[in-house]
Amino acid sequence: MSQPPAPSAQVTAAEISRIAGVTRATVSNWRRRHEDFPEPSGGTESSPLYDLESVRAWLASRGHTSAATPSEELRTTLRLHAHGGGTSDLLLLVLAAADRSPEELTAATQLPDADLAARAQRDATSTADAVPAAETVRFETGDAAVLRALYACVRDEGGQAALGVLAERELEDSAASGAYQTPAPLADLLARLIPGSPARVLDPACGSGNLLAAAARRGARELYGQDTLPVQARRSAVSLMLTAPEATVTVHAADSLRADAFSGLIADAVLCNPPFGVRDWGHDELAYDPRWAYGVPPRAESELAWVQHALAHLTPGGYAALLLPPAAAGRASGRRVRAELVRGGALRAVIALPVGAAVPLHVGLQIWVLQRPESGGPERKSVLFMDMAADAVTAAGRGGTAVTARTRGASRTASPDWEGITARALGAWRAFTGSPDAYEGEPGVAHAAGVVDLLDDVVDLTPARLVRASRADVDPAELSGEAEAARRNLADAAKSLARTAGQEGWSAAGSSAREWQTATASDLSRGGALTLLRTPPDSVRGRGQAASDGDGRPETRAVLTGSDIATGSGPTGQPMGLYDDTAPVITVGDVLVRAVASTDGPMARVAGEEDAGALPGPQVHLFRPDPARLDAWFLAGFLGAEENVAGASTGSTVLTVSPGRLRVPLLPLEEQRRYGEAFRHVHALRAEAQRATRLAEETARLLSGGLTGGQLLPCGT
Repeated sequence: MSQPPAPSAQVTAAEISRIAGVTRATVSNWRRRHEDFPEPSGGTESSPLYDLESVRAWLASRGHTSAATPSEELRTTLRLHAHGGGTSDLLLLVLAAADRSPEELTAATQLPDADLAARAQRDATSTADAVPAAETVRFETGDAAVLRALYACVRDEGGQAALGVLAERELEDSAASGAYQTPAPLADLLARLIPGSPARVLDPACGSGNLLAAAARRGARELYGQDTLPVQARRSAVSLMLTAPEATVTVHAADSLRADAFSGLIADAVLCNPPFGVRDWGHDELAYDPRWAYGVPPRAESELAWVQHALAHLTPGGYAALLLPPAAAGRASGRRVRAELVRGGALRAVIALPVGAAVPLHVGLQIWVLQRPESGGPERKSVLFMDMAADAVTAAGRGGTAVTARTRGASRTASPDWEGITARALGAWRAFTGSPDAYEGEPGVAHAAGVVDLLDDVVDLTPARLVRASRADVDPAELSGEAEAARRNLADAAKSLARTAGQEGWSAAGSSAREWQTATASDLSRGGALTLLRTPPDSVRGRGQAASDGDGRPETRAVLTGSDIATGSGPTGQPMGLYDDTAPVITVGDVLVRAVASTDGPMARVAGEEDAGALPGPQVHLFRPDPARLDAWFLAGFLGAEENVAGASTGSTVLTVSPGRLRVPLLPLEEQRRYGEAFRHVHALRAEAQRATRLAEETARLLSGGLTGGQLLPCGT
């Protein structure tokens, strides 16, 4: 990693606020009030940039220690570090460091620079053969700052956190675009759609490795991945070795369609989230490729090339699950290939997901489930279609009854209810595969369409169109009763909302807003006023602590997710092997904060009886206040405030909340309790409004569907 000295990195005012652990407004005040504050070294008048080393020196002169988390510190340190060989050498070091104990990592950070570089060199060399397209670069004493930050990040936040920072940095350096992770709940759904327990799984567009990690959680022991971007291939390899140390991991960096690294591999299952809408995928040079058993994919149909690539790698009878854009189901140019997939029995199911399930967030993506036909196997006479986009199961609120909200618009502003989607999708899929010919479907949600009915002039496989046609089977009297029950529930919810909204719990502060002294959550934690509990990082989980399976231990507990906080539901997640016996357990009065900043619902809440005993999800921060010093509702109200969350968040596309940098006013306990009661009332108001909104959508959906489907008639008809 030897390079000429690099100029100091430049940072924005927002980045300075994160380094110092203050709000952006505080940084603006420093600029105005302190003449010795560093002058801008770049940028524009409206968006100035500052020399990072000068800023750090200025902060140090005023006693401002860094409030950055270990991952933020690593990210900042990398900006100062010239690394001509990319970050592949550091990825090797992450893999090696994840196998070390916290004590060993702490000892490494305390070594003199020369000894630290030598130690890192030995560690990285020990894993040199594990990462694809990696170039081993010698560490030198000038790399000591980065090496210390990396060891500290792995020790405190786990290998995956350090890996994410390195991959983010290399993606920036390579100017790569379109690299998005498959959300963990969606990856788990795709893996669970594969029947049985496949041992050998391939992902030909593996990205960060989330789909293969989901397969490993379900028992896969041979994981094969390939990705066009070397940085993604390297990240995937290291990530899988961290999360599935018992599996055999093989990852290559190359274009799977043009340069298939596994041309001779026959896998038990294929999982894939391929790139969408790529016209330059190799149509001309691959025109006579033997993979196109169902027809040569047209130039505009790269998705159908990926579908056939997956089928070509399956053992007869093996399954594949791919995440595809909705256009692949209906574009005219792909109708011949779609027809052959249906006619040949390769396509088994198409599942429409709600908008926002995965990037691109404005598009309702689809899951295609395929099965390679077996010689002499059973004839496949139907294909299952599910419209989860129109059937996201949500909860009516904490302690409320379950509601089925089938309106498309509802999913545009709320996080997908993965628990409901997964349960509904797997239930229909298992019923269909158990007895395809006898499967009756679920009106408005799932429908098994006959092969003959699908093979028309357009071969449109859009689930909404095919499922909608099945709604005519709904019994008029049953639908009328359901609509009337929904209307009564809505009327009750509206009355409850009006009562809650009629209560006043606040007054004007006067001519100007109140100001107060604040402290960070880290400061409060150091002072014993609260405890910040975290789930064990992956590097700790992977060191051999087996998850328990009885007596209420992790494998039998529910998991409270960020989506549960947003929607106001109880814990809906599953452990999925991610927890061991050191995982914190939620108790009544804990304050739960979502780890990803969002405006689609509340960011924080206080744990109640229904949450007690659950585990905090990977995207949830758990604060345990000392009730003698902090009121729980007061703490939740301020921790979840929009401005507070914004000041403690980092990232560009996804804003990650740094819990230690959230700020809390320093007020007497009695005054805290008054604020706590006000925040409790705000929470109740929001919950009642969410419940009324869901019931209104449900009632409107039933009435509209009944009128247009012929089951309901207008008054006077």
